[in-house]
Amino acid sequence: MKRLSHSQISLYQSCPLHYRLEYIDNLPTKDKSYFSFGTVLHQCAEYFFGVPVPPPPQLDQLLKFYEGCWISDGYESQEQEANYKSYGKAILAEFWKIHSADFRLPLAVERSFTVDIGHVKLSGKIDRIDKLESGRLSIVDYKSGKVLFTKDYLEQDLQLTLYQVAAERLWDIPVEKLTLYHLGSNTPCSCSGRTREQLEDAIALVHSVAEAIAREEFPARENQYCPCDFPEHCPYYRHKYDAVELTPTAADVLHDTAVAEAVERYADLQSQIKSLELELDDIRQQLIDFCQSQGLNRVFGRNHSITYKLIDKTGFDEDAVRTVLEPAGLWDEVLSFSESKLKQLIQSGATAADLGDRLKSLRRNVSQYPKLWVKKLAEEE
Repeated sequence: MKRLSHSQISLYQSCPLHYRLEYIDNLPTKDKSYFSFGTVLHQCAEYFFGVPVPPPPQLDQLLKFYEGCWISDGYESQEQEANYKSYGKAILAEFWKIHSADFRLPLAVERSFTVDIGHVKLSGKIDRIDKLESGRLSIVDYKSGKVLFTKDYLEQDLQLTLYQVAAERLWDIPVEKLTLYHLGSNTPCSCSGRTREQLEDAIALVHSVAEAIAREEFPARENQYCPCDFPEHCPYYRHKYDAVELTPTAADVLHDTAVAEAVERYADLQSQIKSLELELDDIRQQLIDFCQSQGLNRVFGRNHSITYKLIDKTGFDEDAVRTVLEPAGLWDEVLSFSESKLKQLIQSGATAADLGDRLKSLRRNVSQYPKLWVKKLAEEE
């Protein structure tokens, strides 16, 4: 049975290749200051709320604990680390002031869980679970980022949704309240618990991710966090790293040393496309051949990069459409066969609902064509 956590699911959604490299190939990740800082603040919140009986620790005890569990990994300089450390003390002083005044023992702190949802084991750790006066549950997840959460983000956050799934299965008590606690400003951002439909949609998403992983579907997918810790393994960034050895083949049109020149030449030719179309197409094919032979999605020059992708073109098979429309007496409506006429027929309502669905299901990827995008490197940076 596949075991997945929210962080794994989220990572697969943003980039399946990154998921494979980190969780299947087990490549080491780099230390990051925001991970170290967030881990320390989470430990301090656990220390504060994790007492067996009230009262909570005094402020000097909390700050002493903070000093003792400080993690120095990932900071770019001693000055940056000192600034973060001072910032953390200010956060904790305000945190203590707010929560010591009306302190109540939570139901659970840093509660690890593993629950079965179909053919997947969902695992994770919930920062805090409170029992409300209504008898229902409240889930709190601490976040140490700089940006406060919007209402839409809060109401769509997958992590809180999966935490509700787990909590309700662990205690068999409904979850009434979900909170993302912004530690930087000590601001709780709360909403009501998810509906049954939202919970079922989240479970379906977990299953779809698990099934895609089982099928070994790990394409590279660009996102806001690119490049990640493994750019030398990514077809969008691999060519940028000199240490990577490209596999030579007889089909290679370009040597690696000429790729940068081809990228720049391609960018120049684009602005003169009317007069230089033949030369542009020739270099375009060279780059496509090179990307295909090396398994790359992007190549780099001095000032530009070129992204290569295969684009699917969809359409209808005439014979298949005819077998559906002729029995219904509608084939004459699209004679001679025209996709635009077929689309108009489907949208007009002249077809029964089930017949329209059958026609839509006939749409197939009929061909693929390569496409290149030019981008200045300064834009990517």
